[in-house]
Amino acid sequence: MAPTPETNSALLEPTPELSKALHEKVVDAQSSASLISRLHGKNKELQTQSVNTYQQFWKDSSNNNEESRTSMYKTLTNTYYNLATDFYEYGWGESFHFARKSVGETLRESIRRHEHLLFSAARIAPGMKVLDVGCGVGGPARECVRYTGAHVTGLNNNDYQIQRARIYADKYKQQKFSEFIKGDFMHMPFEDASFDAAYAIEATCHAPVLKGVYSEMYRVLKPGAYVAIYEWCLTDKFDENNDLHKKLALDIEHGDGIAKLFSTRVALQAAKDAGFEIEIASDLAHETEVGNEIPWYADLDVGLVNFNGIQGFARSQVGRIFTTNAVKLLEKVGIAPAGTVQVQEVLSTAADGLVSGAKKEIFTPMYLIVGRKPLN
Repeated sequence: MAPTPETNSALLEPTPELSKALHEKVVDAQSSASLISRLHGKNKELQTQSVNTYQQFWKDSSNNNEESRTSMYKTLTNTYYNLATDFYEYGWGESFHFARKSVGETLRESIRRHEHLLFSAARIAPGMKVLDVGCGVGGPARECVRYTGAHVTGLNNNDYQIQRARIYADKYKQQKFSEFIKGDFMHMPFEDASFDAAYAIEATCHAPVLKGVYSEMYRVLKPGAYVAIYEWCLTDKFDENNDLHKKLALDIEHGDGIAKLFSTRVALQAAKDAGFEIEIASDLAHETEVGNEIPWYADLDVGLVNFNGIQGFARSQVGRIFTTNAVKLLEKVGIAPAGTVQVQEVLSTAADGLVSGAKKEIFTPMYLIVGRKPLN
């Protein structure tokens, strides 16, 4: 029997007990289990309640406001990833982030190159103790181990993603070179000056206040250590008085479990206020020099159909329609829990908002901030 959930104005709190009950029948030994088997393995009652909880932050509810989303960011984001993680792995892979591409480069190749750029910016070297802030299911952490020879600690507040990350670590024989810790990045469970370097890839956008998470990164780094961040931001072209701009920003927030998107100016100032000496602050999304000719959103805007593998097909217009209809059928016959179609629709909202926001140049998922903690 599922545990009695903690509630707050009818919200289902995503506790560790709830996560365990929600995913209790997911076969964790099969790290690449199909989307259908994972959806079928979910606790149907808790999945439906979780969908209802998430939608309360965006639909007709007393919690549908920025103040509630910000004050309850952990509930918002954890619930989102309890619902979306399986779809992310199905449609994108193990690294939940974007990357610019070169002509002839695959998505996976571009993602690795994008990660390598960040690891180099953070001055990560063999034997270092490195922190991955908001590690997802550990894709970038595993690549950091392979590429740099460092030991990586992944921090994540979502129990299910931590479980997935540990499964992958076992699969790829990286248990001695990585660990994955449950914790809130606004209150990190680490001693001061614990790490030789840190990075965050499209994760700290879930923070209610950027200075808070940046300050924690500063605290746990050793003097002289570097931090490198890819931040989701609104650009200087975003107009708060433009209704379409505001709608697109809200669609991105709704579709990606974000309480509030901040501007590049706010992000840069937050890093400075946290204490970092800034060495690089640059929006890579619009740098299209040789090697980055294809924009980061191209794999979300692939057109009518794409036969470049299962994940490529899933991201195409036909693939999205197919997936939505398949999920509807699975929900109708009872294989997938009620509310799963809503999750797919939320993710489609995200994709459409991201592409439109990118084309209007009001949004970037890769505002690069590289800073150094002073020696003194």
